[in-house]
Amino acid sequence: MGNKKAPGEYGITGEIYISSFEIFPNYITAMYSEYLRRGVFPERWRRAKLIPITKPGKENSEEFSKFHPISLLNTGRKVLEKILLNRIKSHIYSHDLMNTNQYGFTSRRSTIDAAMTVKHFVEGLVAGELIVLVSLDVKGAFDAAWWPNTLNGLKACGCPKNPYNLTKSYFSQRTAILSTNSVRIEK
Repeated sequence: MGNKKAPGEYGITGEIYISSFEIFPNYITAMYSEYLRRGVFPERWRRAKLIPITKPGKENSEEFSKFHPISLLNTGRKVLEKILLNRIKSHIYSHDLMNTNQYGFTSRRSTIDAAMTVKHFVEGLVAGELIVLVSLDVKGAFDAAWWPNTLNGLKACGCPKNPYNLTKSYFSQRTAILSTNSVRIEK
């Protein structure tokens, strides 16, 4: 948890959170254990404070797309997200469910590993063989991920009930808050 990270809606920084944990380790551990046991992501942590940042070179544009929204998330949420992700990854790796061709969002694998795999494949071609390579960069792919499909994938891979329910709760009733000097919008 970086101390330099911007805090979410309540202004609790990583430094404050770490200090709180040092004072109340049993309480905070019990709190997270209960969230995991019940499979409920706290409503207050499903809120994001949006900060619109104008993209370089787009300052005079009238288009809404000139803004890059930054979501400031509560520190407690970041910790619970990390715990949840680690539980899901543990299940996937312990049951050997990860595709060997998966490089993105995978521990100890990078785009360099993917490029080297392609390089070795091409080097193994017999003279005269052809290869076609298609590379896609889908704009906003992560933001447009369909949550029901993610939940179906977790269910299909036999994800344990508690992390599954916590993920389902995480995806439900999320709120984004945009505040300016004169307007506050929640959606």
